[in-house]
Amino acid sequence: MKDLPKISDAEWNVMKVLWKNYPVTSSEIIAQLKGSNEWSPKTVHTLISRLVKKEAIEVIKGTNHNQYIPKVTEAEMNRAETKSFVKKIYNGSINLFVSNFFKEEKLTKDEILELKKILDENMKE
Repeated sequence: MKDLPKISDAEWNVMKVLWKNYPVTSSEIIAQLKGSNEWSPKTVHTLISRLVKKEAIEVIKGTNHNQYIPKVTEAEMNRAETKSFVKKIYNGSINLFVSNFFKEEKLTKDEILELKKILDENMKE
């Protein structure tokens, strides 16, 4: 597994725009983030620059505008963040994480059936 960058909560917002549709320009990223926060264009440019430096996104140099594409997938980052969270909060114990989750959350019948299906598939492997 390749080393994945550590990205901040703010950078996650930029990545979500990129994962949704790419390649995109910084102007398009700014426009898509406009309704969800009050960041200035300069702030978004700073976040983009950080993500390029961290090698989470790649720049496609253009004559008029640069475009950006993700270098890591959303699935890769989700897995890495989940593992990091479970390790940090639950000392790496999936059992403790799941049992705590079930104690705190009320699941619908459909959600329970989906989880059973996932568990059954895991047992076959």
